[in-house]
Amino acid sequence: MATLTVPTSTRARAPRVLKSRAAGKLLLLALVAAVLAPWAATQWPGAAWPHDLTVSLDKPLASASNWVIDNRDSHPLFLYFFGYISNAVVLSVRAVYLTLLAAGWTGVTVFGALVAWRVAGARLAAGTAIAFLACGALGMWVPTMQTLALMVVAVLASVVVGALLGLAAGLSDRLDRALRPVLDTMQVLPAFAYLLPVVLVFGIGVPAAVLATVVYAAPPMARLTALGLRGADPEVLEAVESLGSTRRQRLLTARIPLARGELLLGLNQTIMMALSMATIASIIGAAGLGDRVYQALASVDVGAALAAGIPIVLLAVVLDRVTGAAGDGTTRPKTIGWAYALAVTVAVALAARLLGRLDWPSGWNLNIAEPVDRAVDWMTSHLYSGVPVVGGTADWAGHFTTWVLDPVRGGLQWLPWWSVLLIVAALAWSIGTWRTALTAVLAMAAIGVLGVWGPALDTLSQVLAAVAVTLVLGFATGIAAARSDRVERALRPVLDVFQTMPQFVYLIPVVALFGVGRAPAVAAAVVYALPAVVRITAQGLRQVDPAALEAARSLGATGRQQLWQVQLPLARRSLLLAVNQGVVLVLAVVIIGGLVGGGALGYSTVFGLAQGDLATGLVAGAAIVCLGLMLDRVTQPTERRTKKGA
Repeated sequence: MATLTVPTSTRARAPRVLKSRAAGKLLLLALVAAVLAPWAATQWPGAAWPHDLTVSLDKPLASASNWVIDNRDSHPLFLYFFGYISNAVVLSVRAVYLTLLAAGWTGVTVFGALVAWRVAGARLAAGTAIAFLACGALGMWVPTMQTLALMVVAVLASVVVGALLGLAAGLSDRLDRALRPVLDTMQVLPAFAYLLPVVLVFGIGVPAAVLATVVYAAPPMARLTALGLRGADPEVLEAVESLGSTRRQRLLTARIPLARGELLLGLNQTIMMALSMATIASIIGAAGLGDRVYQALASVDVGAALAAGIPIVLLAVVLDRVTGAAGDGTTRPKTIGWAYALAVTVAVALAARLLGRLDWPSGWNLNIAEPVDRAVDWMTSHLYSGVPVVGGTADWAGHFTTWVLDPVRGGLQWLPWWSVLLIVAALAWSIGTWRTALTAVLAMAAIGVLGVWGPALDTLSQVLAAVAVTLVLGFATGIAAARSDRVERALRPVLDVFQTMPQFVYLIPVVALFGVGRAPAVAAAVVYALPAVVRITAQGLRQVDPAALEAARSLGATGRQQLWQVQLPLARRSLLLAVNQGVVLVLAVVIIGGLVGGGALGYSTVFGLAQGDLATGLVAGAAIVCLGLMLDRVTQPTERRTKKGA
């Protein structure tokens, strides 16, 4: 049977060139290692990082913390810069919140339904109305409006910041290289690590919560914007340029329209991540649903936590569907305009105010906390242990820890520190440039210099295990979703729930099922990172050039051959981005796993926030950033190098 082929000379020469270059790099690195390794082993014997190569940051960070505290109310930087930012955020959130309260539950529900009807039709309008009514029925109307006001401001700021950064990275290779570590730091630095400095500058309250959300939610928008702009069809751009268009015209008429899919996916991911930060932001004074979740989990009340977590998921689903349909623009009823929707909303709100029905009726509340608590108790009693044949979830966690986590951690900690650096250099240099290898090695060495080498290797073992499971499940599920519209529709609400449910909510059921330790931390990380990997994989496969698939089918290629020989190679950039996002999200949740026995850097980060210890929290957070940077350079440089030489 015929398959797609390329010219023999090209097909034979390219692998030989790549293999010879990789072999030459590894040979040179082996020669360097043969000279330096014996000297390093003699100078610093043992596997652990040498103490005389560490630097303590306790005093400088303590001095910085004290300076901020002493000057926060008098220094011009705080009075005329951070103060203005804080006031602008407070006024924006308050304006949105008061507008929502003035509209009442009837006005907000009607306006949401009409907007959904305007952009996507009656089915989404009905779903939007049901979602808002469900938030009220769960007794969470006022917290939902508080969270919605906060998220509207945070998402808008995240989209603006992310789009501008992505635009810069998409149009300039130099800015792309410069912004990449910045985006890595913004997304990989655990929220618990930067909550403390944010609180030091802005104090506890809404401004700190919004800023923390923007830092976490803007990078996906930036990455996907840059990906879409760089992935624009060169033939279309060449045709537009041949017509004499300027660079600005090419951007507005070709690049941005061609990147619409990535831009909408970036908006989707920004909304999801902003809402997932609602609970963490509640730790520093953000009221709303996140605060209800946090308070319920503080008393180990899973039912009450779920009652507050469900509206977060409903908000995410509604915003996801409405924004996606608005960008699609395929079904827009001409009978409903924006002015009509606004007029109806004002009329309904005024009628509700005259009738005294602005607040949600207390008699319409539905109590789900008790049945949920009973269900959790049943799961703990019947699934934790003693299940015939397959064993209980506690047995699975124990086997995973014994057979996977312990060997990986033991192997990493058994290796001498200099050999770990050599392995990192070999992996990075074999698929990239010497700059890539140098960056990866310096990032790994910085962890040792910070004095957290052992905990970092423990965290690395958990990250590697979680990323491996996430990629296997994510790629398989993403391929299935890309090849079947029915599977994609069935998975979409499931992925929304997994990605938007606050981490603290499903952390309790995970502990109830798997116990306390590193295994539940890994399980929580997989659940949180999986949706992004699935979505990006499916998006990349669906955007493969139909002409290439048609050519493969015309040559008699089977569905499996089309997947392996056409779709996966052409979707390589999206798959690399999926790997990157998987690593980033796993790192973000492994930190929260420190609350349930994950230990290592996660525990240090949480401990630093709880005790107000800026040094402990930031050092652990910086080590996590270095881990993320190292993993990014080890897995991602192939795309930049290939693109440059293309």
